[in-house]
Amino acid sequence: MKKEKIKENKRVTTAVSVLLILAIGFLFSRVNNDSSDTGLILDVVYPVAYAFEDDRQWDIREQNPVDDSFMAAINDFSYKTGSLILNDAGKNTNYSPLSLYYALAIAATGAENETEAELLSLLCVTESQELAEQSGNLYRTLYKDNEIGKLKIANSIWLDDDMNGEKIEYKEGFAEQAADNFYASSHSVDFSNSETGKLMSKWVSDNTNGTISPTIETDAEQILSILNTIYFYDEWINRFDKDKTKEDIFYISNGNEVKADFMNQTFGSARFAKGDGFTRANLALKNAGKMIFILPDEGISPYELITSPQGMKQTFEGGENFNGQVAWKIPKFSFESKLKLNNILKILSVNSAFTADADFSGITENMAYITDVQQETHIAIDENGVEAAAFTQIDYAGAALPEDRADMILDRPFIYCITAENGSLLFVGICENPAE
Repeated sequence: MKKEKIKENKRVTTAVSVLLILAIGFLFSRVNNDSSDTGLILDVVYPVAYAFEDDRQWDIREQNPVDDSFMAAINDFSYKTGSLILNDAGKNTNYSPLSLYYALAIAATGAENETEAELLSLLCVTESQELAEQSGNLYRTLYKDNEIGKLKIANSIWLDDDMNGEKIEYKEGFAEQAADNFYASSHSVDFSNSETGKLMSKWVSDNTNGTISPTIETDAEQILSILNTIYFYDEWINRFDKDKTKEDIFYISNGNEVKADFMNQTFGSARFAKGDGFTRANLALKNAGKMIFILPDEGISPYELITSPQGMKQTFEGGENFNGQVAWKIPKFSFESKLKLNNILKILSVNSAFTADADFSGITENMAYITDVQQETHIAIDENGVEAAAFTQIDYAGAALPEDRADMILDRPFIYCITAENGSLLFVGICENPAE
């Protein structure tokens, strides 16, 4: 695969990345062999990435139209999954809806009949072809790699073509479509060889700038894995003054207190929103995205605001908008999160894909079904900017606020999200303890 070496940007010391593994297992056992052949089947070339203020970026958007209905589908998916994933676990939780969406979308384009219908329903689209084409357009629109920031989405398909000495046939069209619309490279591997997991881990590390190097264990019964990574960082338009960063107390949900370094900044005129139980404001990023913080009212848990898809959407999009002074006090933090997602998908009515009757005949005529879906993330923010694969909660600063002022004093658990320029939710999360 052609890769541009990611250079360290000294102005941004924080980073977030995400790994998602969707493993499709074969129903029958395989015979172990010593083969370590791991040839690249199909390579991909990533989209052209223009400089930070190059006007040709507008040409990319015009050439790759993304329907409003598709953006709404991704956000609806984000709220359906996020309201279940961001539960009251008493710990920091990061989640990348877009990463899960892309991995499941690749699987959906190789599914048929009931399996396809269940996946498309969860992904909030009606046709696989529409899903593939719109995913490709969105990919090319989102892709960023410039001197200020990066948003790099990588996909790969790992295939084992042998089972008990019998060749497994894969549909050529599946890998080709995955390359065209999802920029997914394809690799021939032996899942019975422990070295395969190491190669997959290296691919993840290479595509997340070294922020994630997972331990990936393969299974002799596996025939296919789909990997997705998202690597993101960007700089605040208005950086925080390091001289104003001060140590203070963060109040954890369980009543304990921890010390954290808080960044401080005040804007004389900025937009914010107030809703039922929360205040919401955002910090702009240089590549036109933003990081949104949601501060629950005093005495309200962040989980109360996101117990349902409707509640989560209202928290992220609703409320009454105001313009006035916004005072920020944000803890610096850096943490990792690991999510097992099989049960979440089953709760959301994706069942056929996990059974021996699953229909992935768009990938192979052999019997195949999904065995494991998991996501691993890392995120951090500092005075310069953010790099993430999911982010944490946003808290709200106390008593009722005057309409012309918002005190975003994030000294207790809060909700957050990072959005791209077009509003798609890249990362959402809850910060329970910035000291962890």
